[in-house]
Amino acid sequence: MESLLNNIDRLLKEKRFSEVKRIVSLENPADLAALFVELFGEDFEEKSEFIILFRLLPKDIAAEVFAYMDGDMRRHLIEMFTDKELREILDELFIDDTVDLIEELPANVVSRILKNSSTGERKAINEILRYPRDSAGSIMTIEYVSLHKDMTVSEAFEKIRRVGVNKETIYTCYVTENRRLIGVITVKDLFLADEDEKLSDIMETNIISVNTHEDQELVGNMFRKYDLLALPVVDRDNRLVGIVTFDDAMDVIQEENTEDFARMAAIAPNEHSYFKTGILRHAGSRIGWLLILMISATLTQIITSRYENAFETIPLLVSFMPMIMDTGGNCGSQSSTMIIRCIALDEIHFSDFFKVVFKEFRISILVCSVLAVVNGIRVYVMYEQNILLAVTIALSIVVTVIISKIIGSSLPLLAKRCKLDPAIMATPLITTIVDCCSLFLYFNIATIIFNI
Repeated sequence: MESLLNNIDRLLKEKRFSEVKRIVSLENPADLAALFVELFGEDFEEKSEFIILFRLLPKDIAAEVFAYMDGDMRRHLIEMFTDKELREILDELFIDDTVDLIEELPANVVSRILKNSSTGERKAINEILRYPRDSAGSIMTIEYVSLHKDMTVSEAFEKIRRVGVNKETIYTCYVTENRRLIGVITVKDLFLADEDEKLSDIMETNIISVNTHEDQELVGNMFRKYDLLALPVVDRDNRLVGIVTFDDAMDVIQEENTEDFARMAAIAPNEHSYFKTGILRHAGSRIGWLLILMISATLTQIITSRYENAFETIPLLVSFMPMIMDTGGNCGSQSSTMIIRCIALDEIHFSDFFKVVFKEFRISILVCSVLAVVNGIRVYVMYEQNILLAVTIALSIVVTVIISKIIGSSLPLLAKRCKLDPAIMATPLITTIVDCCSLFLYFNIATIIFNI
């Protein structure tokens, strides 16, 4: 990649455009989109070679490279395009890619795109745009191959050859009757069947589909669960309105995973990349949760202040506070992270609540036994064989681990039940809750054992 980058950079500066055109015609569109980023960086708007290089791309791959670029680069190119160039790009783009483009561009650029789209394309774009954001309908494409059940295999192949060039995928075809989806058939099925055989005899009628208003996260999970290449999208009357292809499902899975990681770190999700996001937006996405966690942490302060007498009587108790709190927080985080991931993979549901909590309880018994014994012996040896202190720490560890495991496993499931993202019940929030509980239990155990 680096040698290609240096070579193209040198040829552009020497204005040897014919050689550049020959080189880029042999490259993969995704690699070329990455090359634009590496070659021009964030200052692409100020470099005339940017638009020159794009215009040197062969027309058959220019649209694919355009689809792989980020929003800022595409916006700049559209502003630089003539109407003829824009129409050529739009003609090569699939409808779902055009919709994605429109959703991230300012109104004046969108108007220009719609003006240069055909009547049919505008109708299709508006049809997809009316679906709720992040729904199956909003990420589908209407460019699929539709067949009729009374067609023979040879007739089906004739139609695929006739219309397939303009479709996003032809491997999976859909059999419809009055627009209702009644069957699915693959090109492999057609190849292996006799030419005179009817599609109704070989099509798959056990159809996996999704409604237009279903959440896109469900779509991603269905691709993972059923190993699909494309998923039909139907309306309430089971009429086929579009399909979601594997590449769009991968984008959804990546987007949902990114959102989950952000929420698990107590950060509001952001649609833009790290360097494309300004400092103010970064700060704004973090400060809200930080304020909530900071204010909620005052509960720890209140609990601590209630047991000042215990500190004055046995000052050594203070030195064990960080260990008790950290152990509880770590145990709770382990459980919550595991459960959140299992929920995302559709392995655990709210109906499994008691089964999950009981399992985590049994795990906590094993974990706390080891931690309590190790810490009890350590405290007994290090602090002049103080058996009461050793028992206090050991019991506090036992109770803290059990409570933190139960809290860490139950809160994500409760969040899911309340139609919240389970990821919000991740490390920062769990740690804050467990800190309060562990301190409260620790001081109560200490006051009982030492009779303070």
